[in-house]
Amino acid sequence: MTTPPEGPPAGPEHVLEQFRDLAVGPTRFMTVYACYELGVLDQLRKHDGTGLAAARMAEAAGVRPDAVEQLLHLLVKEDLVAYDQSSGGYRASGLARLSDEEFARAVRLMTMIKEVCLRQLYYLTDSVRTGKVVALEKIFGFHGDLYEACAEHDELRGAWSAMMDQTTSLIDPWFFDNVDIGYGSKVLDLAGHTGLGAILTRKYNPEKNLQVACFDFPQKREDALENFRAHGVEESCSFIGGDVYDGLPEGFDVVLVKHFLDQLGKENVFRVLRAVYDCLEPGGRIYALVPTYPEDVKESSQADFFPAYFLGCSTAEGGPQKVSTYRQWMEECGFTAIETITHEADKRPPEMIHVHSILCGVKE
Repeated sequence: MTTPPEGPPAGPEHVLEQFRDLAVGPTRFMTVYACYELGVLDQLRKHDGTGLAAARMAEAAGVRPDAVEQLLHLLVKEDLVAYDQSSGGYRASGLARLSDEEFARAVRLMTMIKEVCLRQLYYLTDSVRTGKVVALEKIFGFHGDLYEACAEHDELRGAWSAMMDQTTSLIDPWFFDNVDIGYGSKVLDLAGHTGLGAILTRKYNPEKNLQVACFDFPQKREDALENFRAHGVEESCSFIGGDVYDGLPEGFDVVLVKHFLDQLGKENVFRVLRAVYDCLEPGGRIYALVPTYPEDVKESSQADFFPAYFLGCSTAEGGPQKVSTYRQWMEECGFTAIETITHEADKRPPEMIHVHSILCGVKE
């Protein structure tokens, strides 16, 4: 995106250029994604490097050659594809520099945006006004949030879970490398879904004799218990059903809050943090894993994505906060000795939007 240059304030021409760049965002996205869905990107990536005629790609896709040529103009402009004017052939250029796994990662992200965001964001303003994910009602006839809708709609679940699994497979090992859970601790994995977080807590702390409880809505109990049995941890992992807003069971040494607080607005974050504080033993710790903005949001691409995603597609509230904001909120909820660590840039894939931080606080 176009950003103002250093120095004097930008004139109206630059501001209008910014609006132009914003206006063409959806069309740029769908042009590239359509080339993927039509198989054009795969054809170019799998070819031997010599030029492919648009007619050949169009025949394989079952579409008109002139339509393929129109779509490829943007890819040529962005150097994803090269065009040989003398032969009229196209070949992968930037696309050819990606491994199969790197290409798959990029496609998972784009698929999530298409299925979960593109249509739904038409109703972003309505969602902000009403505090509900209006698009889920308009498009799917569903009243609730994205995570509830994923249980009933395969197209949402498939696209969202593939991207989320990709994110968690990268971030969870980093998270457990940077949390200090004492031997014999009683651990609560808050909003632990069907037990994967509890299983991973045991996996990454094999010699610590931990007792880990997964806390989530009661209807997830049987799936969680089955997962514990399948992974051989049923003796050390348990499930507690309930609603965090009604309070949490007490007596825990550590509470893990992963991939959850960012889904909530300030009022509900405070409700969760206070419930966690009450459930901890004195000296107990909270470890929260959340995407965070840098103190200067101009340094992050997260502001391009997350406000619209959370408010218009996901929960109609929430979104990342700056580390300083989370620190203040944790202090207001009683936590002390607050420490933070942010996922290093050189450990994140270049296409990854999330920048996670771990927030640790102590109950005195």
